[in-house]
Amino acid sequence: MNGHVLPLEPARAPHRCGKPDRAEVEGAIRTIIRWSGDDPYRQGLIETPARVTRALEEAFGGYAQDPIVILQKSFDEIDGYDEMEALRGIRFESHCEHHMAPIVGRAWVAYVPDGRVVGISKLARVVEAYAKRLQLQEKLTAQIANTINAVLKPRGVGVVLRAAHHCMTTRGVHKPGTDLVTSRMLGCFRDNQELRREFVMMAA
Repeated sequence: MNGHVLPLEPARAPHRCGKPDRAEVEGAIRTIIRWSGDDPYRQGLIETPARVTRALEEAFGGYAQDPIVILQKSFDEIDGYDEMEALRGIRFESHCEHHMAPIVGRAWVAYVPDGRVVGISKLARVVEAYAKRLQLQEKLTAQIANTINAVLKPRGVGVVLRAAHHCMTTRGVHKPGTDLVTSRMLGCFRDNQELRREFVMMAA
């Protein structure tokens, strides 16, 4: 991927018609159940709309999180530490924006600090904040890297994502066991081939 840094997106995308309330969402789920051929008011399905709505709130909770704010608290008392920091195998769940099918994978996130470091849990929270939205894996990879680069201003950032897409494993071409690998390298991770290779080997 190229090294051009995309502008950061706001925490919330504007809603064209306003956010629907819970009753509207539950009504939409009932419509889907009826469209599938079943009765949303039979005993086994009567509470399904409420359950699905709660599940969707969790699945798309990233829209309510601001990854830039997550990274604001950093530390500069690091005694000159200037080597790579890498958080490996961060599990994430997302949903593809084309079919709303699950994307399940892991992220490897690394950066070389330039005087500032952030708590490692914050890196995982940035991954989650962007993952819990309707996504493309390529966009998700770039968003994570671009945000860390813009907020921490490190010497470089590397991000690798490996994920299975249910839109092709459980529907469509039905190819289970496949995963998609994407990467975003900025700064010294792009310019220094040895550093890049070391990081990529961690995610192999």
